[in-house]
Amino acid sequence: MPQKNASCFRTSIGGQALIEGILMRGPKKQAIVCRTADGLVEKVEDVSLIRDKYPILRWPLLRGCVTFIESMVKGMQALTYSASLVPLEDQEEPDKMDQWIEAHFSAEKAQKIIIGVAVVLGIALSIFLFVFLPALIVGWIKPLTQSYAVRNLAEGLTKVAVLLGYMAAVSHMSDVKRLFSYHGAEHKTIFCYEHGKPLTVENVRPEKRFHPRCGTSFLLVVVLVSILVNSVVRLDNTFARIGCHLLLLPVVVGISYEINRWCGAHDNWLSAILSAPGKWLQHLTTNEPDDGMIECAIRAMELVIPEEKGSDEWGK
Repeated sequence: MPQKNASCFRTSIGGQALIEGILMRGPKKQAIVCRTADGLVEKVEDVSLIRDKYPILRWPLLRGCVTFIESMVKGMQALTYSASLVPLEDQEEPDKMDQWIEAHFSAEKAQKIIIGVAVVLGIALSIFLFVFLPALIVGWIKPLTQSYAVRNLAEGLTKVAVLLGYMAAVSHMSDVKRLFSYHGAEHKTIFCYEHGKPLTVENVRPEKRFHPRCGTSFLLVVVLVSILVNSVVRLDNTFARIGCHLLLLPVVVGISYEINRWCGAHDNWLSAILSAPGKWLQHLTTNEPDDGMIECAIRAMELVIPEEKGSDEWGK
């Protein structure tokens, strides 16, 4: 690989844990590899991004919002695909909304609608948990509403508490534990690749599971940046504050993306400080994987490594 120091190479290849599998996305291709009773199932697709069609969407701040939405959509599509590989006897019965959609639309269109609804509901839940709920809770505590600075800080700390509480709660669910183990396998495999080592289970296993460019870290950065950005809101009415927070949300996401992007490209004291909270959060969202999970991650990585060595360098 054409770099001065293999340990300093940062790849743009990223991944996501799935149900008994891994999604890896490179500059040209994305691969889903899932483990089933019949062995590994692979699905490889070309990467098509909307910002490649419209250069304006590559501008700073704008690219963060676009990347966030695209990642949610593509991640939900991959998660739905991995769920479809689960044996029928282990699959949950579709809810009434899914059943209605499947009854009124073709299979392909129904899947797109279901994924779209899931993305919208996911965004709505996030807005409720990290915008509405903190503002409402703090708004009920009169001593905290006497000072704009104290109120903004209290809302920010409530967001952090909600995020940590949510992650801690779901991390104890058996299915989520396995999902988080695949998350750990993804991180370890990316580290192994960045260190220039052959992708083998033996080489991947000892790597760290806490990666500075993790999407989970991005969530925590969003919460912390929102504390600073929302400090400009100086309104007493709770619902007016919520409205302003919603209007500022694209700014928060855009700034958070740029911070993560900058941290991913640098290795100094400032990047270490900025990435530290995200790594701490990964103690909740990544577990040690078994060898089978590592094999999934390795295969997914192999399928997306570009032919032109170094073309997947971070920031290119």
